[in-house]
Amino acid sequence: MAGVLSLLRRFYLIAYNWIVFAGWFQVLFLALKTLKESGHEQVYSNIEKPLLLAQSAAFLEILHGVIGLVRSPISATLPQISSRLYVVWGILYSFPEVQTHPIVSSLVISWSITEIIRYSFFGTKEAFGSTPYWLLWLRYSTFLVLYPTGISSEIAMIYNALPYMKESEKYSIRMPNKWNFSFDYFYFAFVVFAIYLPGIPHLYGYMLAQRKKTLSKSKKA
Repeated sequence: MAGVLSLLRRFYLIAYNWIVFAGWFQVLFLALKTLKESGHEQVYSNIEKPLLLAQSAAFLEILHGVIGLVRSPISATLPQISSRLYVVWGILYSFPEVQTHPIVSSLVISWSITEIIRYSFFGTKEAFGSTPYWLLWLRYSTFLVLYPTGISSEIAMIYNALPYMKESEKYSIRMPNKWNFSFDYFYFAFVVFAIYLPGIPHLYGYMLAQRKKTLSKSKKA
């Protein structure tokens, strides 16, 4: 029985990683194609559906960690995926005014290259038990550039959406109401900023430590 469950787990993770890989590959292809043919103003409209699907699929990775399907620590997975979902659904999808901003291009290109490498790495590892060194190196090295460009683009998109949050009062709850509760989405964005800032060096430091550990171990092998 344990062998069957292990096999099912492996098949599931192979399928999951390569399906999401395909989603992010589509995002990158469409983004680059649109930049070349139409300009940055049209990027979001052409990638919206695959972007929402590919990024939302990452929610399953939180569940994978919770139930023990993978060994990734929730402390690293949860903040990264939550922040991405917030930017995708809470900013880009919710405020069309920012969808034509040039930062959208740097955001999705940074994300998609990162995820294409990451999902192909895990998909290959699950399928064959190991990965070629060049893919291992890409997995643990490209973040040195792509994490700063991605996280700075995320913060810039939230900042650009602030005037529209305040003006529209979207997702805000005003008193009085039957719940006797108020919520301001505009000020919630500043809470997100407060979480982002200390989290950046923590996550970057974690990834640097993982890079050193993994690449050193690979060279010894």
